[in-house]
Parts: sequence; C-alpha cells; structure tokens
Amino acid sequence: MPADAKRLRSNPLQEIFWTRTGLLLMVLIVVSGTSLLISSGMDPGTGKTLVGSLGTGTMISAVVSFGQTLITSSASQRALVAPVIEESRRTLQELSAEYRSLNQEFFPTDVFESSSEPDPKFNHLLMEDLRSTKQYFFRGFSGRHAAARLLLSHTEPEVRAVIADPRAATTGSGRARYLLRHEGADADLDDIRERLRDETWMGLVGLYLARSRCTQIEVTIVDDPPLDRLEMFDTCVWVTLYSDTDGAKALYPRTLRFAETSYIYGMERTEFLRLCNARTGRHFQIAPDTPQEEFFALFEKLTGTTLTEPQFQELESKFRSFLQDFSTVAELGG
Repeated sequence: MPADAKRLRSNPLQEIFWTRTGLLLMVLIVVSGTSLLISSGMDPGTGKTLVGSLGTGTMISAVVSFGQTLITSSASQRALVAPVIEESRRTLQELSAEYRSLNQEFFPTDVFESSSEPDPKFNHLLMEDLRSTKQYFFRGFSGRHAAARLLLSHTEPEVRAVIADPRAATTGSGRARYLLRHEGADADLDDIRERLRDETWMGLVGLYLARSRCTQIEVTIVDDPPLDRLEMFDTCVWVTLYSDTDGAKALYPRTLRFAETSYIYGMERTEFLRLCNARTGRHFQIAPDTPQEEFFALFEKLTGTTLTEPQFQELESKFRSFLQDFSTVAELGG
C-alpha cells in the first residue's frame, strides 16, 4: 500500500480536530462541561436536574459523535483517498516508464567528452561491446583502430568496414580538414597528407593482420566517407563526432553511445548498409585464409602502389608499434 495512504489512515484524530466536525465536538464538550459545572453549584429544585441532564446529554452526544466521526473518517480514507493516491502513483509510474522509453529512443546511454588522450573507460566499455557482438560494423577513415581492437578482443565477429579511398584520402578529405583545424596555423599540409597516407596504408595492413580474428571482413572503399566515425555492435552504436568543430581542439572528439532500441541505431544502420551496397563504392573481402600474394595485388589495386615484401614488413612494424602504443595508453593490455 502507498506510504501516503498509510500516513493518512494512521492519523484520523489529527484530521478530525482540524475540521468543522472537530470544532463542533469541541463546542459540545464545552457546553456539556459548563452545564455540569453549573448544575453542581445549584440548589435542588431550581432547575439543577434540567441543567444536569442537558450537560450529561450533551456529553453523551459528543462521545457518540466523536466515535462515529472517527469510524467514518477511517472508512472514507479507505473508500476515497487511498484509491486516488493509488491511481496517482500508477499514473506517475506510467509517465516515468514513457519518459524512460523516450530517453532510450532519442538520448545516448553514455557520453564521452573530447580529450587529447585515449579514455580508458571509453575503450573498456567499447571492447566489452565488441567481445559480446556477432557483427561489427565500422565506418571511418583508415580502419587502423578497428583492426587494433579486433586483434586485442580475442573474438571472431563478422566485420563490415567502410573506409576512405587511399588514393583520395590525403587531399581534401574531411579528416584532413579536421586535422588542419586541430593543429591550427602551424599545421603543415604536406606533413598531414603524408601522415594520412601512412594511416590508410597501415589500416589496410592492420585489417589483413586481423583476418584470423574474424569470420570474414568485407571492406567498402568510398571517396570520402561521412566525417563522423561509426562503430556498431549487436546491442549499441558508437558515434564519434569529428563533425563537431568545437571538439577539434582535442585529438579525440566527443563520442556518444546509443542503445539498439534508439532511433539513432536504426538510422545509422540503414545508412551504413546503404554505403556498403552502393554501386559507387568499391568492395572487396579479406578471408581468414587470404594469402599474402593476393593481398599485395589488392593493395596495389586500391592504392596504385606496388607493395613489396620489405614495404609490407615496414608497414606491419609500424602497425604493431601503433597497436602497442594504443593498447598501453588505452589500458587495454595486449
């Protein structure tokens, strides 16, 4: 039973004395007491019996009225007030449930603000989602972080990735513009282009190295993917806001996590699959048993650069170094 109803039912005396009924009872008691007091000082035969009877009758009426009011008040609480309180409580619960449903549909479950260093809490939660998923969708620039997570996760999901075209990603891409804003007036465009080229090449090598940790890897190459990075799992989606100009002061932008039941999850999944199935993109697969020679041919097709064995080993060494640094700073082990 609601606490309010218990409180009201347990204090009928207080309610009685603060009502007009209580005032009337007090008047009867005063009249009765006054009459009895007067009759006690009167001589017999001068109306003493009449005044005494009036006082006694009034006292009896007050006692009977008091008891009746007490019973009626308690019954009225059960019949009227308690159901109203119960209905109000049920209505508030329904409203709270509706608001929680709206929050799940439109608001993120977690918010991670922009930072200059990887956030361990962010990475631990994302890795938990990765370890419990069967499908991992990634949309970003180079895919090197996705490859690093796959190598650290010790899981075997189905992976679909949308990354930037290595041949166009170093010129007017959204990531280049973001880095120019981040580094400010001292930024050197040629240096940024060289770093972005290395990232795209490392990303391709990283995905190849992670092939044994996946049931399959399907990669779609687009000229300039949407600026915001997307990482989608079975139960949630992570959106990293590279489009947030205010966050360009930090290397790692603001990130929002939305549940599977949210509107954002459905919208982003639809858009991701549209990019994966678009005819304008280039699509290829990396299977767990893809030989190195086949990857070399694929690398040349995507980048326009012939990949030799020494170059592959150099890129692999760079990626392994990146993987070690990332796992240490993000406190992911390895």
